[in-house]
Amino acid sequence: MSEYSVELKGLNKVYSNLLKEDTIALKDINLQIRPGEFISIIGPSGCGKSTLAGCINGLNPFSNPGECSGELIVDGVHAPKSSIFELSAHVGTVLQDPDGQFIGLTVGEDIAFALENSCMPQNEMHEITRHAAELVDIQDHLDYAPHELSGGQKQRVGLAGVMVDQVEILLFDEPLANLDPATGKQTIELIDAIQKKTDTTVVIIEHRLEDVLWRNVDRIILMGDGQILADLHPDELLSTSLLEENGIREPLYLTAMRYAGVEITPEKKPAHVDSVILDEADRKKVTDWYKARGAAEPAGEGEPLLEVKNLHFGYEKNQKTLRDVTLTIRKGEMVSIVGKNGAGKSTFSKLVCGFETPDSGEILFRGKDLLQENIRHRAKHIGYVMQNPNQMISKTMIFDEVALGLLNTGKSEEEIREKVEETLKICGLYPFRNWPVSALSFGQKKRVTIASVLVQDPELIILDEPTAGQDFRHYTDIMEFLRGLNEKGVTVVMITHDMHLMLEYTPRALVFADGRLIADRSAAAVLCDPQLIGQAALKETSLFTLANRLGISPAEAFVERFIEEDREVRSHGC
Repeated sequence: MSEYSVELKGLNKVYSNLLKEDTIALKDINLQIRPGEFISIIGPSGCGKSTLAGCINGLNPFSNPGECSGELIVDGVHAPKSSIFELSAHVGTVLQDPDGQFIGLTVGEDIAFALENSCMPQNEMHEITRHAAELVDIQDHLDYAPHELSGGQKQRVGLAGVMVDQVEILLFDEPLANLDPATGKQTIELIDAIQKKTDTTVVIIEHRLEDVLWRNVDRIILMGDGQILADLHPDELLSTSLLEENGIREPLYLTAMRYAGVEITPEKKPAHVDSVILDEADRKKVTDWYKARGAAEPAGEGEPLLEVKNLHFGYEKNQKTLRDVTLTIRKGEMVSIVGKNGAGKSTFSKLVCGFETPDSGEILFRGKDLLQENIRHRAKHIGYVMQNPNQMISKTMIFDEVALGLLNTGKSEEEIREKVEETLKICGLYPFRNWPVSALSFGQKKRVTIASVLVQDPELIILDEPTAGQDFRHYTDIMEFLRGLNEKGVTVVMITHDMHLMLEYTPRALVFADGRLIADRSAAAVLCDPQLIGQAALKETSLFTLANRLGISPAEAFVERFIEEDREVRSHGC
């Protein structure tokens, strides 16, 4: 066995476009990863994380134009002189975009793909495939086609597919992006268990740092502008200001402690909320900070905008995806819809927008029967941003895609240009306005689809996982923009697995489980209810855990205190 699983010396990567313009993606990267290490690579979008991953698994330089220089050894193999096929025997990769990884016609075929290529006997192949499927809880969907799966389910299939390969290095590119909180937690547990059982080297690229830190991580590699800015143990990195300086969200419990005036040091073991060391002085600071909370002003109720009454729907006869859903969205609200993958959240949105027709029930918009209106008419009032951007994009160029909805509206060419450019700036896409969509990352494509809806000024916007794949900086830009729209009267509904988003931006949360609406409460109340969390496959916020450790009751009030402080900090831009 080599001393290092991965060794990079002076690695540089330069991309070239058709205009012969060079973009430096990686600059003098020096990195060593030992066998059996659990490494997390973090950094803002465009910092070089995915490029570095592509160098390790062979996608660079073979599949992307440009030049690589320097030394790269992967599991004893000189990567630049090897083939993608050869490297695939050493590195198993789970991609950020689950559709980009699906090969088989069914789940079972996809998981078994590598085994079939190696001519494994069928009985042995079936056994290994089923075992891998059970590990990621997808065993009941082995006969399903890709289009029948949710984004989270596709991600699980990708995980199972690399687990059958027995590679030495497992590389995960945003593995939690499309998973519900409980499944994301289980995924980290699963990856950790596999790593410990097999001594496999694990490299995870993930924006959701707090979720990755659910299990012990040996080192965190922080990247920025194509360079390694830090290579530290989590306790050391979390004690610095490097995350904030580079637009990375730190765990919420640490932010709460900082708000309370607690100094974060490596000696406090800050990587885990369950084990962070708090002396009596620290406990007093946090408790006093909580008690300084002022009384929140009750929010006024707007007029009903969207009313759903006794909604039933099934994709197949005698199989209900939604059962007796009744709810009201009021004008000017900002609401999150949460629940496990497959609970019916996205299906609910499709029914509202007219992509599917309910079996029974009513859908009213401003008191008028929406079921009598076609998709085009509904789109004038309701904007919908799908979970997978590839299913929405129809134009080659970014500017053309965002401008598409404004054509045939009577606006002049100049008015369209101004509106599109304004929206692109807000969504962080203006520098790429003349780029082809194909040149963007999955997260950047997501922003394009959001921009293409926002540019039309709808009354109600429904967004399916709006922040999936976004770094904290772009997440904040998009969410603050949506909040600004909301303050102007636009109603915003977000289907999300991001519990941080739910807490920070939506006072109200609708919780779905098994096709039913099981709760309609404040976000803080939802994430402080262990029974509800279990039912809906959510994950308790670390703020709830911290409050319980400090004996603060009710924990919900502590969470609300944090939300108030955080919003105030954000409003001052600090």
